[in-house]
Amino acid sequence: MHDRPLSWACRRESYTTRFRPRRLPSVSRFSRRLRTRRFARLRALLHEELIAQGAGAALSFLDGKALPIGDWSVDRDARDGAVRTGRFRRGYKIHGRVNSAGFIEEYSVRSLNEGEPKVARTLLRRLPVGGAVVADANYDSGLLYGAIERRGAWFFTPIKGEAKAPATFRKMPESRRQAIALWKETPSLAQRAMAARSTIERVFAHLCGFGGGLGPLPAWVRRLSRVRLWVEAKIAIYHARLLARRALQSTG
Repeated sequence: MHDRPLSWACRRESYTTRFRPRRLPSVSRFSRRLRTRRFARLRALLHEELIAQGAGAALSFLDGKALPIGDWSVDRDARDGAVRTGRFRRGYKIHGRVNSAGFIEEYSVRSLNEGEPKVARTLLRRLPVGGAVVADANYDSGLLYGAIERRGAWFFTPIKGEAKAPATFRKMPESRRQAIALWKETPSLAQRAMAARSTIERVFAHLCGFGGGLGPLPAWVRRLSRVRLWVEAKIAIYHARLLARRALQSTG
């Protein structure tokens, strides 16, 4: 919430009387605790609890958000990759599947060079049977179409290139053949389906658009393990804030 390092959290003066713990660990002990399996399980349970009210929506979206760092950083886990501006930067990326209710159901933090379709295949555990997933042209992959189809869901993206050989067309997943037909026969309907994808862009904007949200990575958040912890905490804060705002709206 305060965008401070672990050493700040281990100082008693960082807390008000109401929230100050009776005992605080040393920085080294705190760091060791964060690396335990028990804490990893706690993080997973926290995510499950926070998204419980919004998980399982029929419509969801795939996208990624770059987390660049300085080009001269000595971070050994960071890699060069393309960002929205078209240039190459060094850093990390959040790959996420966001549902129409605004919840980040599944996500993964990777180095910036990892391909979006490949990582997206790891974000389908919660995908409901009969659901639909929409993504931009970067996700147009036969393997990803096939993975989502095997989950009993429908996938839709812009088509980067149409197979000319009949044999290649027959071998691609049925859902991709349907997407090709939709773009060819009713492009206006296909465009309307793609317009819904702005949901995930709004969610990533909200994730970064409030105090305590996900801003640029601070100088002390380096190496993949630390970046993952930082992003997990920010996503948890986002979901807690989302639930609090909706509770206020329902009572107001």
